[in-house]
Amino acid sequence: MDRSSRLLARGDISFQRYQNERTDHWDSISRKLDHWKTWGGAYHKRLEQVYTHIIPPGLSILELGCGDGSLLATLNSSFGVGVDLSAGMIQRANLKYPNLHFVQADAHALCFHESFDVVILSDLINELWDLQAVLREIQSVIHARTRIIINSYNRMWELPLRFTERLGLAKPSLNLNWFTVADVQNLFDLEGYESIRLWEEFLLPFRIPFLSGFFNRFLIRFWPFRLFALTNFTVARPIVDDGIGRKKPSVSVVIPTRNEAGNIKEIFFRVPEMGKETQLVFVEGHSKDDTYEVIEQTIEDHPERSCLLLRQSGEGKGDAVRLGFEKSAGDILLIIDADLTVPPEDLPRFYEVLQSGKAEFVNGVRLVYPIEDEAMRYLNLMGNKFFSLAFSWLLGQSIKDTLCGTKGLWKHDYELIAANRAHFGRLDPFGDFDLIFGAVRLNKKIVDLPIRYRKRSYGETNIRRWEHGWLLMRMLSIAARKIKFM
Repeated sequence: MDRSSRLLARGDISFQRYQNERTDHWDSISRKLDHWKTWGGAYHKRLEQVYTHIIPPGLSILELGCGDGSLLATLNSSFGVGVDLSAGMIQRANLKYPNLHFVQADAHALCFHESFDVVILSDLINELWDLQAVLREIQSVIHARTRIIINSYNRMWELPLRFTERLGLAKPSLNLNWFTVADVQNLFDLEGYESIRLWEEFLLPFRIPFLSGFFNRFLIRFWPFRLFALTNFTVARPIVDDGIGRKKPSVSVVIPTRNEAGNIKEIFFRVPEMGKETQLVFVEGHSKDDTYEVIEQTIEDHPERSCLLLRQSGEGKGDAVRLGFEKSAGDILLIIDADLTVPPEDLPRFYEVLQSGKAEFVNGVRLVYPIEDEAMRYLNLMGNKFFSLAFSWLLGQSIKDTLCGTKGLWKHDYELIAANRAHFGRLDPFGDFDLIFGAVRLNKKIVDLPIRYRKRSYGETNIRRWEHGWLLMRMLSIAARKIKFM
């Protein structure tokens, strides 16, 4: 029996008094909402924008402490459920949003048979009697890919918030817990969760034309201004032992090929078998040599290997990767460049990280170990290092080498990325950013995996330094607009 159940079972007087006070308080607030004019409108509007940005449409969502349901209603969920202690708030929510499901219940004692893709605790944790008990209770309504999203007030704002309440400019509150970010991280660790992203929102929680947008979208992203943020956001995932490490998923290795005829036979020889089955997916892209014919013949010569040969109608590696992923049959999708500058023998390391559950997106990194002479030109190396720092800052997770051609993710995660591709647009000629941006928006756990980068033994590079450099700058601008300064 968990702690919340023990409290309820023995009729803990303090717990019951605490819950009853909050129920009465929020019931009273619910009766005044139609006539209450506060400064909170701009705050809640921005909060809705943030949640809409970090939660793609089509997911099942549970919001604990949902109030009148306004936040949940802005999210395009496939199945939305709101929970609140207050009967008055739940009544308002059911009247306003009949397409959603609202339940009067205690977050310390959830009684659902469904599991949800996202669980939201927005401005709730400072109200709870026992956050640890609630985090433990949440384990009953999640699966291995669920994301828990928390936002809570920064204690630095305690006095200003109390002042606005006394002026009648904000909803009055009872005594609060005032958790710090470190407190929340500690409880996540204790209850088997792993934080993926941490960031701050709101310098001006009320609307002042131009200034609100400048402060809340731009200035807040920089030190020391973010220290004064009103709200801290945390996205976490459960560390769930659902047997994933004991399963043997199938694997598809997507190999974009253009003018790589001399490497094809070596690919067959060097790509190892992984998991239940390994499928080689060649996507040939308008080669000037006989690459397509060589692949065809080599497939015929190796009937023991599961293979698929595709010829892209579009152009560029990004188009090739998207086509290959769409047609792949494997549970895990890996990419490797046909130039063999990344050894195929390293692919099992990507597979093992995904299969173990330690990450949901594995990004190869060429910038840790020394690079073989002539494998990467000096200006390319400096450019890659600059972009690694820039993208890591913009995306909020370490991405040390965005353009390494070797990456891995689960097929079901790629399908979600593809379904939400319109958010960023099909502007990525490389294929790398399409995946990275999508994984960040889905709040996937990204891990950098260092590999050794070798020089080519056949053919010439398809990289055009200056043209691709400008395209990378364009990708930076997309990451800034769509992710960092949204």
